[in-house]
Amino acid sequence: MRYAVLLLIFAALLSGSGNAAWLPSVPSNFRVEPAADVPGARAIAITPDGTLIAGTRSGDVYAVSDVENTKPASARVVAHFDDPPASGVAYANSTVYIGTQNAVWALSYAHGKFGKPHKLTSVRQGSPPSGSDGDVHTTTSVAASGKHVYASVGSSCNACVETDPSRATIGSVENGRYTVMAKRVRNAIALTVNDATGSLWAGVSGEDDLPAGHPYEFFDDVSAYRGVADYGWPFCYENRRSNPVPAWAGKSCAGTAVPRVVFPAYETPTAAVFYPQHARGKYAFPATYAGGAFVALHGSWHGPAQGLSGYLPPRVVFVPMHGDSPVHAVNWSDPSAQWVEFASGYQQGGSAHRNGRPAGLAVGPQGDLFIADDMNAKIYRVRPH
Repeated sequence: MRYAVLLLIFAALLSGSGNAAWLPSVPSNFRVEPAADVPGARAIAITPDGTLIAGTRSGDVYAVSDVENTKPASARVVAHFDDPPASGVAYANSTVYIGTQNAVWALSYAHGKFGKPHKLTSVRQGSPPSGSDGDVHTTTSVAASGKHVYASVGSSCNACVETDPSRATIGSVENGRYTVMAKRVRNAIALTVNDATGSLWAGVSGEDDLPAGHPYEFFDDVSAYRGVADYGWPFCYENRRSNPVPAWAGKSCAGTAVPRVVFPAYETPTAAVFYPQHARGKYAFPATYAGGAFVALHGSWHGPAQGLSGYLPPRVVFVPMHGDSPVHAVNWSDPSAQWVEFASGYQQGGSAHRNGRPAGLAVGPQGDLFIADDMNAKIYRVRPH
């Protein structure tokens, strides 16, 4: 019954109000405009020559050439995988990396031409644990910097002990192997590298069924820990708090990782990007954004029936940073203390009526910010006035 209800909620949120003419609201010293149409656009990446790569909820990966042009550009399919969703994309070192449900792939890119995909490693090769609650996550996110490639693999459940060692993890991809860097991390869809420091950051969605308003979603430096970082799911959450649900209670949380940035529960981080420390393009943002992180929050499916006053809004937020340290430390009594809203208007109050949902983020070579909207099949471009 629970999952039938969830399907109805998802259907309402996805179908209620997509609007091809709508644009998100941004601060008054910025402007936003449509850049391209991409069906089901999820993660995005941009090459140095201004070609945007978009993963999707299907098996198709799209490219949009000259995306910083002032006119909306046309998208074309450059790769197809019979392993949907092909939602994770990243670019580095003349290579496009793709995350599909069961694998990480690479294809070369040079002068507008793409090579053929070849598999780097497999993930999700095992089955969910017996008696799983069925909340299966199928996305594989990817990030890359230089010759380093990373991936994150969502869990097979809302709360369980995984039997597949690749699920509910974040790891590196090298020499045909996936090596775990962080474990017991439920669903790290937002994966990015801080190019100023080389650190790997992940935005993570927490489990359902905890006390209302918990667990906070989080954004953390996965590479800051010695050995394999342990985030404790499903036994622990937030600041080493023990799960009160009887099936998972009673475990020690003393050694679990404590995240550096938090967001309200259920807001669902789906993408993150660090703004360049020294952006010099003609669309470079003001210096106040240098080195900070933009995070796309997809919004909640949770509403009044799940103990909230209304549905939580999709939005893009900005987290001021000094290197890998947030300007404002975590306030465990206030999950809105570390960031400011940047792109909004995706939802009408606390209703289920939505105008769009941000799903991917990337910074263009000239400094503009691109936002993928998987509800409206749009890519938006944000620039200073």
